[in-house]
This record gives sequence, C-alpha cells and structure tokens, in this order.
Amino acid sequence: MAAYGQSKPASSVNLPVEAGVSKQLAIHRKQTISQLAYAIRFDIPTGKVQPISAFETISFNWKQNDQPVQLDFKEQRTQLQRILVNQVEIPVVFGNEHILIDAHLLRAGANQVSLQFTAGNLSLNRSDDFLYTLLVPDRARTVFPCFDQPDLKASFQLTLTIPGTWRAMTNAALLDSSRSGDRKTLRFGESEVISTYLFSFAAGRFETVVQQRNGREMHFFHRETDSTKIRLSMDPIFSTHSDALTFLEDYTQIKYPFSKFDFVAIPDFQYGGMEHVGAIQYRAASLFLDNGATRDQKLSRATLIAHETAHMWFGDLVTMRWFDDVWMKEVFANFIADKITEVNMPDGNYDLEFLIAHFPAAYDVDRTEGANPIGQPLANLQEAGTLYGGIIYHKAPIMMRQLERLMGKEALRNGLREYLKKYAYGNASWADLIAILDAYTPSDLLRWNRVWVNETGRPRFSYQLKTSQHRISQFVVSQTGEDGSNRQWPQFFEVALVYPDRVEELTVNMNQPVVTLTQAVGKAEPLFVLFNSSGQGYGQFPVDPRLLLGLNQLTNPVGRASAYISLYENMLGGTAVTPSQLAALYQQQLSRETEELNIRLITNQLSDIFWRLTRPDDRPALAATLESELWRALEQEKQAGKKKLLFRCYQSIALSNEARNRLYAIWNNQQAPAGVTLTEDDYTSLALALAVRDYPADGLLQQQLARIKNPDRKKRLQFMIPALSPDKETRNAFFASLSNAANREREAYVTAALGYLHHPLRAATSANYIRTSLDLLEDIQRTGDIFFPESWLRSTLSNYQTPEVTRIVRTFLTEHPTYNPRLKAKLLQAADGSFRAAKLLYPARQVR
Repeated sequence: MAAYGQSKPASSVNLPVEAGVSKQLAIHRKQTISQLAYAIRFDIPTGKVQPISAFETISFNWKQNDQPVQLDFKEQRTQLQRILVNQVEIPVVFGNEHILIDAHLLRAGANQVSLQFTAGNLSLNRSDDFLYTLLVPDRARTVFPCFDQPDLKASFQLTLTIPGTWRAMTNAALLDSSRSGDRKTLRFGESEVISTYLFSFAAGRFETVVQQRNGREMHFFHRETDSTKIRLSMDPIFSTHSDALTFLEDYTQIKYPFSKFDFVAIPDFQYGGMEHVGAIQYRAASLFLDNGATRDQKLSRATLIAHETAHMWFGDLVTMRWFDDVWMKEVFANFIADKITEVNMPDGNYDLEFLIAHFPAAYDVDRTEGANPIGQPLANLQEAGTLYGGIIYHKAPIMMRQLERLMGKEALRNGLREYLKKYAYGNASWADLIAILDAYTPSDLLRWNRVWVNETGRPRFSYQLKTSQHRISQFVVSQTGEDGSNRQWPQFFEVALVYPDRVEELTVNMNQPVVTLTQAVGKAEPLFVLFNSSGQGYGQFPVDPRLLLGLNQLTNPVGRASAYISLYENMLGGTAVTPSQLAALYQQQLSRETEELNIRLITNQLSDIFWRLTRPDDRPALAATLESELWRALEQEKQAGKKKLLFRCYQSIALSNEARNRLYAIWNNQQAPAGVTLTEDDYTSLALALAVRDYPADGLLQQQLARIKNPDRKKRLQFMIPALSPDKETRNAFFASLSNAANREREAYVTAALGYLHHPLRAATSANYIRTSLDLLEDIQRTGDIFFPESWLRSTLSNYQTPEVTRIVRTFLTEHPTYNPRLKAKLLQAADGSFRAAKLLYPARQVR
C-alpha cells in the first residue's frame, strides 16, 4: 500500500462528496489546508431537549486548487442558518454530510469561514443538569462543522453561555466570565494545537476541587455525593495523577506539553476515561472507591489514571496521522501505564498484574473467528470506531513488551524519546516510529512487525520432552498458527522445570518454527513442566497433564496465573481438561491461593464455567458444592480484599434456596459477612442479583431505589428495573423500547440492563431477543459511541450455550453475505463463547 501522504497533486484529485471522511479527502485536505484555528460559541439552554444555538469562525491557510473545500457536518441541512466566507455571506451548499465551499470564493493564503448553526446532539451527551462532549474518533463533525481528521490539528477557543448554577471545563483555562440574569458566559483561552477528536468540554452542576501537586494546580469536577468515597478517594486521585506526570516527564525527557491539567468524573461515562488535552474525562465509579475497595480496584484506578496521563504525550502531543494507526496511541498508553504503576505501586507484582490485565482479554478476541490484526486498513473515518477492541488494548501491549525484550529497555526508551521530540505537536505513523526504532537494534524489525502487527491470530505451541535415566535428553518446542499454518511469532518466553524442592526456568528464544532447548539437556527429569511461566509469551501453550496434581508446587504467583490461563484456554479448545475438571480444581484453589489477583482470575473463570459451560440440569449439583466451598473459604480468609472477591463469586453463582436466603438476609438487614465491607453499590448489586432470581420479596428493587442517595445512581437503577421484572411482558416492552435510539442514549445503562435481560436464568425467553438485537446492530453502530456495538453484542450473547443460539447467529450471517466486515468480526468475537459452549456441551447437536 502507498504511504498515507502519497497521492496525486492537489489540483488534479477527483474528490467525490461522500458520507464520512474518506482517506482520499483527508489526504487532499492535508495538502491544501494549514494553520487551522476554531473559535466557537455555544449557547446551552437549561432544558436538555432545547436546541443549542452556535456560531463559529474557522481560520485557515488554503493552497489554491480547483476543488471545493469540504467541511464535515454530520447533521441536517436545516441546522445551518448562515455561512460567510471572508465576511461575505454565501448560499448554503450541503450534501452527504459536507458543507461545500466553491474554490472561487477562497483566496490563496489566509481565509475565514464563519457559520451560524444549531449544534448537533449526537455526541453532546445531555442530561438534565449536565452535558459533556465525546468526539472520538470522528464525532466532532456531529456537533459543529470542522475538518474532522487527526492530522489537521488546530487551536480551539471556546465561549459557553450556560445556566448560572453550572460550571464548565474545556481544553484551555478560563479567561473571564460575565452574568446576565440567571445565565452566565464563560470565555476560555486558546488551546494548543490538537486534533478535533481531542477537543472537549463538560458543563453542568459539578462540584469543584482544586489542589496543587509539585507546583501544578489541578482542577477536578465531580458529582459524587458519598462523603466516604470523597474522603477516601480525593487524595489518591490527585496523587496518582501527579506521580504519573513525574514519571512521564522523566521517561520522555519532555516537560508536560500543555498549559493545564484538569479532569472531570462523569456518572456512567461510556469509557473508563478519555484523554482530552487538559480536560480528561473519567467514569466516576472508576475513580471514587470506598472502604470496601479491593486491591484490584485500587490498581485498576491507578492504571486508568496512568493510561490517560500517558496519552498526553502518546496520542495528544504526537498523534497518529490516520485512524488505521489508532492502536499506536492505545498501545503506548497501556504500555507506559503499566510501567508507571510498577513504580508508583511498589507493593504490587508487575509481571502478575500485566499477565492478568492483558492476556485473557487479548485471547478473548484472538481465539475467535472474528480475530483482527493490530493494524487494520481504514478507507473512511466513519468506520474508525470499529477498530477498537481487545486487540488494540491488550494484544498490542503484549507485543510492545516483546519488542522491549528484543531491543532492550534503554534502546526502546531512547527511540521513543527521539520519536516524541521529532513529531511533537504533529502527527506520525507506525512506519515513522519503526524507522526510528530500527536504528536502535540489529534485529529485523520489519520481519518482526509483519506477523505481530499485520496478521491475525496467535501461535499454538507443542513440545517433545525425552528423558534417559531420569535426565532430560531432548527438549524440543514447536510453533504453528492456530489455523495450522506455518506462521511464526518471534518472541521470548520461559519454560519452568518444576521439582519437589525448586523451580528452574529456561528462556526460549522462539525465532524459528522449531527450537531445541539445549540448555535443558542433562538436567534432572522434572515433576512436570510449565510453559510461559514468566507470563510474557503469547499463544496457546500446552499443558503437562501432571500439572493438575502439582499446581501447588508453583510458589510464584505469576506461574500459577499463567497455569490458570493455559488451563482455561485449553479447556475452551477441548483439550487437556474439561469444564467440570477445571471447576473441581478451582474449588480446591479457593482456600489455597494466596494472591488476591489470582483469586479474582479463578473466581471469574469459575463463574463462567458455572453459567456458560455447565448444562442447566447439572448446575444445582455444582452449585451445592461451589456455594459451600466459597462460603467456607470466605470465612477462613483473613484478607479483606480476598474475602470481598469470594463473596462476589458466591453472589454470582448462588442458586440454592439456602444461598438465596442468605443473600436476601444480608441485603435486607444491611449486615455484611464478617470482614466484608459492603457499600451502597454492593447492596444495589445484591438487589439486582436477587431480582434476576425472582426472589419472593415484594418491592425489592423499589426498596433499594429508596435507599440510594446519589441522583445519578438512582436514575441508573430506575432505568434497569423493567429489565429485571419477573413479568415477561414487562421485559418484552423494555427490550422493544431499545429499538428507539433515544432510549439508548445512556449506553452504560443499556448494556448493564441487557446483561440481566440475557442472564442464563432468563435464557428460555430472552433468546427471543437475539435476532432483533442483531438486526439493530448497524443502527447501534451508526448512533452509538465506539464501544457500544461490542458491548451491545457481548451483553446479548455472552451467556448462551445452546446450538439454537449458534444457529440464530449463523443464519443471520448467511442472510447478510455482504454485511459490514468489521461489524461481522465484532459479532463473531462476541458469539465465540456461546459457540464453544454449545460445542463442548452439546456435541451431537452442532450446527453444520
């Protein structure tokens, strides 16, 4: 493929006017548009359904050519009132999501286009008393006219008129404000040059907290009302941001590159966070933790903050040229975030945290029929949202860690410093970075890059271990693609030889299809071998059958976590261990496992085995043993974090009358088990778990609703209540309402409700919703934010296990042979667990 910047001369390009932002259009505009600046005014009324009037002036330099300038605006023609070009009003020419400005109206050099319009609502996320923009990847054009592509960076100057009781935050600092009656106007300064998707503002009834750390003043907007959460969370929130900034300034050797550093917590935000320059947005629940928070929750908060802070350099300072390289900003944010938490949470286990955070999530996509490569082509930005997923966020950091092992930590760091300095406040591609890194290593990065970045799937490993007189005489490791191909992923990983009194690790440099471990020859025959014992290798690793009996010989928690992951992956592939065998093994480990993160891993896997990989008729027997073992382990456990995780698993699988009554007593009396701290959120979760089990207590959810003090959390539960109704017709009506995009605006509410609507205990009736859910998918993608199609599908499909559901999905795809390939991939990814469950549990009834 031609590099991004290669094209015909600007004046000879034939530019069709097509929906979205085509790569062809983006290349042409990059050649002809420069020195961009936006000055925008929004007049935001009190009522969330009232229109928002707006005015903007776009200043830019134009390289003369014969093509009309296309401004992106994904709204109706009726929302455009006036257009002036260089102070002269012109007729509005609009079509296919573009405002067209004829070339003869412009002059070579400096130009101004001013527009009076009604702002689009699609990405304004309006609630009764607050709103916020979320414009990634191509949503700026849904709010205001612009050149909505990442390599046309611009400065933004924002003016907001808002209700007098509201506050507002944007990318630049507040310059001044004025009042008129019950309204006020805020004028903000000019931002640094940023991509349109990074422009943002939030406005509404927010509390403001201001703190100084290391000489930097930070402003924090939030709507939290729980005084305990506020007291316990405020210091960690500010400290973690400050520590991340300090690390990044040292690692990159570049001072924080923007004029301000503020952040806002938003109830039920669509993502964990979004890296808007100087105005980071977070999901409130990710930041505000209570005295019952587990170490895992604290780690997740620290990692999230580090991730968004890392974006200020990786993504904001240097931005990809085109969204086919969107994974670049995400891989570095995750990769650097892991390094930050390793330093700033020194009591943690970096290798364990990395393994559990990334490998299961990457495998969850890469093992499926819908697997995608890290790097994906992109012809039009309107498809950019479908590029996001587990491969970008989780396989890519694994790849980067392998690259670091290949190059060395210092060489990679020095290469990244050169990259950031060379392209600061500009744009760069992955090819640009590889060209820089290649000079820091003798390794063939192009060959390495080809399979890791450009190809799908993961390798499958096998081995031969021969012994003679209780000594190893040969140890050979082989690698193929999971599809049987001869592809190979160059990588390093460790194999552990496990003995009664010790564990010896051998490093494998898997740079060939078959590698002989000469360093193993002559060593004593081990009890068993464990592949990927250090948790850095990627692929489906073989399981030594003797591992099942010797798991507790593994004293390193990283080795145990790697074993758990390999056992689970082999089980899903129908090899090494069955679901019932793995459930039995994990029951034993509940009281033996000493590491909190590993308890989270195996309890999550246990819940999955219980609900998705056990037939309904077999669940009561498994529940009887699981409930008993979980409660016993909970009572014996001393550490609060592990007790909380064990209780959550007990709540998840509770099926017997005894377990359900116990949960109801805990909820009704507000009396947690000894040593477990339950908060308002936990009691809401308990109420939902009881409701989906049709627990016979009148008005249970209404009682919980009355207990909730925070208005945002109250609205969330109110939205979900119909989805949990014991009445099938009420649930049917709720699902039918989701066909209207207006009822899907709060995406986090919708996906949470769908999870209960499609709970395994509702499978007999909820399967009727699947086909309609698939029919809605294209509309979901068109109207929703980037993660909504995937979360819609996973909330819908994840818990089914019968061939009948497999048939529904296969039939849908057969009937849509030209279906959007990226949405098809998301569907196949989400359905993979159901496909595998049906194959494992009902082999005689498989769909052919």
